[in-house]
Amino acid sequence: MITVSLCMIVKNEEDTLPRCLSSVKDIVQEIIIVDTGSTDKTKEVACTFTDHVVDFKWIHDFAAARNHAFSLATQEYILWLDADDVFCEKDRVRLKKLLLNLDPIYDSVTMEYHLAFDEYGNVTSRNRRNRLVKRSNGFKWIGKVHEYLEVWGSIFNSDVAVTHASVRHDHNRNISIYEEALRSGESFTPRDLYYYANELKDHGQYHKAIEYYNQFLNTEKGWIEDVLATCGKLADCYHALKDGDGELSSSLRALHYAAPRPDTCCRLGYYFLTKGDYQSAIFWYENAVRTSVSRENLGFVNVACSTWLPHLQLCVCYDRVGQHQAAYDHNQKALQFRPNDKRMQHNKAYLEGLLGIGDSADPASNNQKDSMLEEQV
Repeated sequence: MITVSLCMIVKNEEDTLPRCLSSVKDIVQEIIIVDTGSTDKTKEVACTFTDHVVDFKWIHDFAAARNHAFSLATQEYILWLDADDVFCEKDRVRLKKLLLNLDPIYDSVTMEYHLAFDEYGNVTSRNRRNRLVKRSNGFKWIGKVHEYLEVWGSIFNSDVAVTHASVRHDHNRNISIYEEALRSGESFTPRDLYYYANELKDHGQYHKAIEYYNQFLNTEKGWIEDVLATCGKLADCYHALKDGDGELSSSLRALHYAAPRPDTCCRLGYYFLTKGDYQSAIFWYENAVRTSVSRENLGFVNVACSTWLPHLQLCVCYDRVGQHQAAYDHNQKALQFRPNDKRMQHNKAYLEGLLGIGDSADPASNNQKDSMLEEQV
């Protein structure tokens, strides 16, 4: 069994840190907490789990803080988490099994990162991160904000997942760091341009976000997953600005870089759906359900776009063109992912009435067609 140092950087995390450390304290051999200036009881909480609690002067550089934490590790491998991360019980079991059986030839182990969930507990957004790395390789973090761990060598893609369970977020922290860097004359890497544009978009500064997204794409040096995501985010910006032509051209731009992904297909499907071009919408939504994204992909994945969403939209489209059996079939497939979704249950009753099947065979007992099927962006 390999030995593991858990290395974390924290600041004002008294509410979330106990939950995080409790989920992993009996699995790792060492816990190192680097505090970057807490003013609450974070350090006191950390001290109940470990003696390795150290201060690090905050210099507006997340990579510097994480690299300091890594430098203090003494075990064979280093695991990193944020204070609002947690291992759910099933993933605790998987992690224990992983550490018991991991071949030390591996330089890094990736784990899925579950970022958001719907009201039924289904994962709606995920990516994959290098979470467990061999200490002797001296891997370094890079980037003041949205830092990444630069790894190489033999990589193992595990079935373990880390769950992000945030209770609060400082929405201005990252954009402030970027803007201070700009004021000081720092040059942005392609990655910086991408993440700064994300911050601008999240703050509703759509015109400026478009400017920086285009700067990022024009470098032609971005990671392909960020490039594809940028096309979608540009479409979002134009949608917010009510610029349909810009939205469409941005969605189509993704096809310049790679075969269509489910999220691109859903964007194009929705564009044609809103235009009343149901056959074109059907074409793109059908492509969405036929296209998959590997679970080993490191990029962000909107899970809805390859599961229930295109089926629900196909239900709408097929109903609009009078193909009610096809609409029913797709609604049934959507229900497999969200069996308690009231819209889908509503659609089921409506379509059973039209088709003369099930418990809703009397159309008169159902709502009228025009108020029946609901669209989901």
